[in-house]
Parts: sequence; C-alpha cells; structure tokens
Amino acid sequence: MGAYVRISRTAPPAGRHLAAAYECAAGAGTDREGTTVGEPLRAGLDEPLRAGLDEPSRTGLDEPLRIGLVGAGKISGAYLDTLARLPGLRLTAVTDLNRARAEAAAKSAEAAAKSAEAAAKSAEASSKAARGVAVAASADELMTREDVDAVLNLTIPAAHAEVALAALAAGRHVYGEKPLSGTREEADAILSAAERAGLRVGCAPDTVLGPGTQTARRAVDDGLIGTPVAATAFMATAGPEAWHPDPEFYYRPGGGPLLDMGPYYLSALVHLLGPVVRVAGAASRPRAQRSIGSGPRAGERFAVEVDTHVTGVLEHRGGALTTLLMSFDVHAARLPRIEVHGSEGALSVPDPNTFDGPVELWRGGAWEPLAPSAGYPGSARGYGLADMARALRAGRPHRASAELARHVLDVMLTLLDAVRERASLPVGTTCSRPEPVPFADELSISAGHG
Repeated sequence: MGAYVRISRTAPPAGRHLAAAYECAAGAGTDREGTTVGEPLRAGLDEPLRAGLDEPSRTGLDEPLRIGLVGAGKISGAYLDTLARLPGLRLTAVTDLNRARAEAAAKSAEAAAKSAEAAAKSAEASSKAARGVAVAASADELMTREDVDAVLNLTIPAAHAEVALAALAAGRHVYGEKPLSGTREEADAILSAAERAGLRVGCAPDTVLGPGTQTARRAVDDGLIGTPVAATAFMATAGPEAWHPDPEFYYRPGGGPLLDMGPYYLSALVHLLGPVVRVAGAASRPRAQRSIGSGPRAGERFAVEVDTHVTGVLEHRGGALTTLLMSFDVHAARLPRIEVHGSEGALSVPDPNTFDGPVELWRGGAWEPLAPSAGYPGSARGYGLADMARALRAGRPHRASAELARHVLDVMLTLLDAVRERASLPVGTTCSRPEPVPFADELSISAGHG
C-alpha cells in the first residue's frame, strides 16, 4: 500500500467503552457550484443574521438546542462563558471523569447564565438561569438524558471519534473541538453514522466565522485583489514546552505543529480560496529531545517522536497555490500569519486562531485597513455550535461542518504522507466552501437577540 490512503468506508473497531475516553486535556477558478473565487460573491452576504432563529423549525427544535458537555477541561471554560449569552442554545448537563471538575463547570455555567440574564433581561436568558445544569455520572448517562439534544465533545483528541460515534448512536447531534478525529477512517465513520441517523456533526475551529477571516473572505469574493494566485500561511513558534507543564502529547504521534495548529490555518484557507486538491512538502525533526520549561516537572527531558518543522505547497481547486509553514523550531519571527496575493492586489489576514484582527488591503502604493464587513462580531468559542443550531432550525447546511473538518484532516495527513513519500500527492476528499457569514449585530442574548 502506498503512503496515500483514501477515506475508507469501514468503521473503527468497536468494543471500547467510554469510561476512559473523555478525560479532557488541559486565477479566478471555479470553486463551489458555479461560484468563482475572486469575483463578487454577494449571495448570502445580506442574509439577516438571525435567519433560522425566528423561522419555524424543520427539525422539531422549537425550544433552544439542549447541550450536554463531555469533558470539562481547560478549554471548556471558554465555551461556558459564551454559551450563556448565545440564543438558541441551553447547557443542560456536564460530565467528566473528574466529578469535581464537572461540578465546578456546572456551577460556572449557572453563574454565567445568571450574569447573562442580568445583562439581557430576556425570557430566554431567564430560562437558562432558572433551570440549572445537571452533573451526569458518565458520558453514557449524559447521552441518554431526555434533556440533551446535542453533545459538545471537548475530550482529548484521541477520544474525539469514540465520543462522537457514541453520541450519534444515542441519537444526538455532535459538535466537537478540533480535530474531528485522528484518522481518515474514523472521520469517514463519523460522517457515515451521521448521515444514516439524519443528525448533524460540527467541528471547530469556529474562529473563521469571526470578522477577521470573514472580512478577508469578503474582500476576496468581491474581487478586491483580482484573481487569487497565491497565499502564504505561517505558524512559527519555539514550541509549547516553555509554558505547558505537560507538553509531551504535542510531540507524540497525532501531535506536532501541523496537526495541532493546522486546522485553524487550513480552515481559513478553504474559506478564502476553496478546497485543496494536491499537496507536496518536506519536514524535519531538529531535536531528538526537549525540556519542560514550567510547572512542577520543569527541567525534565522527553523524547520527540514527530516532525516539528513542516513545510508544504497546497494547490487549491481554483488554481491558487499556498505556501505553508508550521513549526515548533522558530524562536523568533516577523512572518505574517496569512497573506493572499491576487492579480490586482494583496490581502493581509489576521491570525486564524483568533476571531478578530486587522485586515489590510494593498492595491498599489500602500497597505490600507479594511473595516469589518462580514462575520459574527463579538464571537468566541461556541459560535460554531450556535451557527449549527441556527442551521438546524432553518434546514440549511451549517458552516463549521464535519465535511470541512474531514477535508482539513485529509489535507494534513496527505501532506505528511507526501513528506514521507517525497512526492506530490492528490487529496482524496473535498468539501463545499462554507457559506460566508453576513455582518450584523452580535449573535447574543446580551445584544438583544433573545
């Protein structure tokens, strides 16, 4: 078998139980059906932001989508802060292997709901604050609760697929942190299970739904740089061991700079330029060991098991070429995060690991800032889940989709295959370019959208 493997139609081995799964760790080319990247794309830009929230439900979700959280680790705090102020969502239950952590998360969610109620004084905010959040003894118990419509999967990456498949088997929608899964086969199994069950699967990152990436996308779609011909995407750091007290997992199989940070950059690039059809690359592993720089284990050394400096060239379906750099071996740099270059100008795009940031346009003479013109203002972790809930109510595709996440995973794995094969390889999956996010008031109860 060659290094390149197409998405399989087989499910991963069954029989593993969830009990140990959810401990959470701290030219213009034609793109979608008839859409031309680099020409004006107005469809959807003037769509009311609340489209779907006020339409009759096609899925029976006349009440807010009730969310069960699996995995109450560090990242859950960012979601809890956001969910309380998002309309159409209500956190009803939490579980974690560490019950004390689950209880703390439930209390934090209840406090956030009360704060949102005080700020908004709306009926939905009052309902969230009054009903409280239950603590489930296990993921299995949470997934069978009558008050859980969707599972928010914030487990460690190695457990993402198992928890998602269990939730789908229990008849629940799923939204999870990136990556969608660790393998192509698991990703395909998730999409197949969702299709069979008629359920939705969403996946982070949702940073690309904020004004930063979306304003840049609108500039591309409106033809402000002409035909896109090239892009650069750089993520260059010295690695997480300087600040993370237990950084070994970043340097084990399934880790490394590409799989860790690539989903942010590649999701943004698909929004900007469309899916990727072919990749080539090279990678290195300059150091065999690294040292922990903080915490009680500071000074301990550990083995590096993956490449830590990855470079690639990505060919997009529309013809543009992206030069990609993902590194844990750069101590200092002044590289831009993302730039898109076209036949008539250039665009500077902010860090795709953030929701906002300056967008600058060059069309001869000087760089000039662009005012925000698309995306969810005030967005934060959880807006992808809110967008999925809206899409459910409106009967349309959601933007932070499993299809996009599977394609991003396949691009990364194919790039690593290309590195090993020392070859240019085709990417076996594709996806639709998600609909742009129109610019309107903040999607939150506190902004008066109750």
